[in-house]
Amino acid sequence: MVILENKQYKDFNYFSRYQNVPYYFHKVDRKYIVGTTFPISKDTPYILYKVKQGDSLDSIALDYYNNPTFYWIIADANNILNPYTKLKVNSEIKIPIFNELKFKLGK
Repeated sequence: MVILENKQYKDFNYFSRYQNVPYYFHKVDRKYIVGTTFPISKDTPYILYKVKQGDSLDSIALDYYNNPTFYWIIADANNILNPYTKLKVNSEIKIPIFNELKFKLGK
């Protein structure tokens, strides 16, 4: 049974970091949910990055992927649910290698 349906992208009248993030209607819960349907696979190659003062997910995505809207890749790889989370300076996070992204399909 397909639970998620009506994949759409919100049409913003301004530039938004969420422009490329889809949303779906959850038929069982009768609510809209935002995000990708499949998480990034744990066997996706990555590099370790040491967080510096002033870093955010979108600034790191801009540096590594040349696009700040790909912040969700880094968030997903590091199990960060809130994209506004303040990153701890000197902590290490995974930066998935973009052209080798793999997604976990199914459960």
